[in-house]
Amino acid sequence: MRRTIIDASQFELTDKVVTIKRVTKTVKGGRNIRFTALVVVGDGNGHVGAGLGKAVEIPEAIRKGKEDAIKHVIEIVRDENNSIPHDFLGNFGSASVLLKKAPEGTGIIAGGPARVVCELAGIKNIRTKSLGSNNKQNVVLATLTGLSQLKAPEEVAKNRGKSVEEVLA
Repeated sequence: MRRTIIDASQFELTDKVVTIKRVTKTVKGGRNIRFTALVVVGDGNGHVGAGLGKAVEIPEAIRKGKEDAIKHVIEIVRDENNSIPHDFLGNFGSASVLLKKAPEGTGIIAGGPARVVCELAGIKNIRTKSLGSNNKQNVVLATLTGLSQLKAPEEVAKNRGKSVEEVLA
């Protein structure tokens, strides 16, 4: 996995809560109830991250999730019409997310968890399909993994020792 984590302090990040789960643990004295929050942050300009926060109260879990997401912000590659440069399949656990390049005017065609990641990353035109597990946490992380592994045509051309036109042909 090629996730280059960057310093997120210079970006104006917005956050969205993807899911809040109530987790109970049965102990000798009864049940302990805690909450888990999955939060995605992004600046709408190619930077996005996800984090998980756990706490006894919901606001505290969201705050911790946001802090964790800020620590894991990655930069993604976009093309001239705010789509991705090529199709890719992102995997995490048993969840797979197919990311397909889309022309201008398509919009974001994606399910809930993948849509949140794409919106906060600043992608305007993309088609996605969630394959395998529909666990929201794994779908978010599979989408992030796929987006982080995308390569710009310039990078591919440099690695192959060819011009950008030869790579795109």
